[in-house]
Amino acid sequence: MTIAEINFDGIIGPSHNYAGLSLGNIASANNAGAVSEPRAAALQGVEKMRANLRLGLSQGFFMPLDRPNTAWLAGLATDMESAEPHIRAAAFSASAMWAANAATVSPAPDTLDGKCHLSAANLLTMAHRSHEWTGTLAQLRLAFADERYFTVHGPVPPPYGDEGAANFMRLCPSHGEAGIEIFVYGKAGGPFPARQHVESSKAIARAHRLDPAKTLFVQQSETAIAAGAFHNDVVAVANERVLFTHEQAFEYPDETYADIKRLMPEAEIVIVPADRVSLADAIQSYLFNAQLVTLPDGGMALILPSEAQENTRVWGWLSEMVAGNGPIRTLIPVDVRQSMANGGGPACLRLRVACGPATVDPRFMADEGKLDRISDVIAAHWPETIAPDQLGDSALVSTVLKAREALLDVCGLAELS
Repeated sequence: MTIAEINFDGIIGPSHNYAGLSLGNIASANNAGAVSEPRAAALQGVEKMRANLRLGLSQGFFMPLDRPNTAWLAGLATDMESAEPHIRAAAFSASAMWAANAATVSPAPDTLDGKCHLSAANLLTMAHRSHEWTGTLAQLRLAFADERYFTVHGPVPPPYGDEGAANFMRLCPSHGEAGIEIFVYGKAGGPFPARQHVESSKAIARAHRLDPAKTLFVQQSETAIAAGAFHNDVVAVANERVLFTHEQAFEYPDETYADIKRLMPEAEIVIVPADRVSLADAIQSYLFNAQLVTLPDGGMALILPSEAQENTRVWGWLSEMVAGNGPIRTLIPVDVRQSMANGGGPACLRLRVACGPATVDPRFMADEGKLDRISDVIAAHWPETIAPDQLGDSALVSTVLKAREALLDVCGLAELS
């Protein structure tokens, strides 16, 4: 079986709004109270997927979760009509669109039983994300149902927070070969919480049956968290043999790089110096929240938000990098401005799964025709705008529910209803 990397993008849901719920996420806080554009957001996400297909990449997708989450509200003895505004907003959040937080994935070449393991993230640090895992787990168990190839795990139990692949990296000679798995955890971050607990990372490594000799647990820089790098994927990204990272991403960088080189001598570590690109610039532009991918011709490309191109310091450094003889040869800016305004770039929108494409439920795999049908549903049913004071409006709730049902229907996924 040929293993390929598949990027599963979260389709941006019809309840996409700017409630500013994510403490430590600078963009989310800065845009709290703004009017969102769910239709434009979702269409931007589909266009990103379409562009990846045209690059020759394997592309999948996940459905938006059911929102508002009435079961979660019922557990809090309330409903959308009577809930306090912050609870109502948390129930209505479309944050599952950032599929990088859906799960942690260990491909078959890395595991002792030769299966691809996926563990749904509990996301318990943030109230609006803590109730995602039930819907996420149901979707993972459907998409990766073939037990000959996959094992899907439930979330790590409280109190240990887990934020999925946003705090995880894998280095390997190629996607189909055994590699090293790097779990990045936090301890502190000034005024902001560290979301990934080391005990969660260790539990997932055990559940995935990883070789301890090829598994690293690395502390994220407290300085980076305090600056607004709430996930590691805001300051570092890896692909095959390449780690692309900010100088201030890790608390103990020299030790981290030495461990990587010890386990994988052929690894190439591309470090962006802080005196050229500050943490503030990296976080504003989401330079590292990019998809670092291997193209069919073997070259590597960085699919990054258009905001990175607009930042002269960031784009200047990137231009010098690709003009050199490094491993990253191509820069591909994409427009995901609606997602960016809520604190998620191209990498946030996708979960990477290295597996045989034929082993995945085909309903979750993208092609041009399917993306056309998805776009048609979005154009017809997604709200054009949502203002924060609309979240309790019964007409909006009805529109959001009907929009998701229309999408499930066109994708043949009614069992997720």
